[in-house]
Amino acid sequence: MKRRQALELTATMFGGVIIGAETFISGCSTKVKDVDPFSDENIIFLDEVGETILPTSERSPGAKETKIGEFMKSIVLDCYHEKESGIFISGIDKINELSKAQFNKPFLEILPEQRLTLLSEIDAEARTNKSNDEIHFFTMMKQLTIWGYFTSEPGATKALRYNPIPMSYKGCIDYKVGDKAWS
Repeated sequence: MKRRQALELTATMFGGVIIGAETFISGCSTKVKDVDPFSDENIIFLDEVGETILPTSERSPGAKETKIGEFMKSIVLDCYHEKESGIFISGIDKINELSKAQFNKPFLEILPEQRLTLLSEIDAEARTNKSNDEIHFFTMMKQLTIWGYFTSEPGATKALRYNPIPMSYKGCIDYKVGDKAWS
């Protein structure tokens, strides 16, 4: 499968456009960033945001196991334009500010239930964001979490049904409620 086809399928899964997709498709990096704006704490932060979006369950690993923070960093630095990168990185500070305002602690210090509450509120705000000029930072974080998770080895092999060597074509397979999607 070509990279363009894979990205189109991923975009379909997201139901829209992926930020930075044109750079990813071309295989070229945007302007090389002189300074890496991601600290080790930012990567841990993004791992926790990803884990809140896609938590570990009995049936599959969570986003943290896929090192989702590193994936987000790579895409933001290599594929996002400067404006998009700025929006994404400022989102880290915004989440921490909202966490401090609501729970008197930064995001990494609040309980998982509080994280879910906070991110659900931010997600609701992002869904009502009708500004065509600027995408909401949380939409970016959520897209990257889903994309990174389902294209990672743990996401593709443990969260989805994985068939590494298809033996024969079966055009009609019965679906049972609770079955995983195919990878």
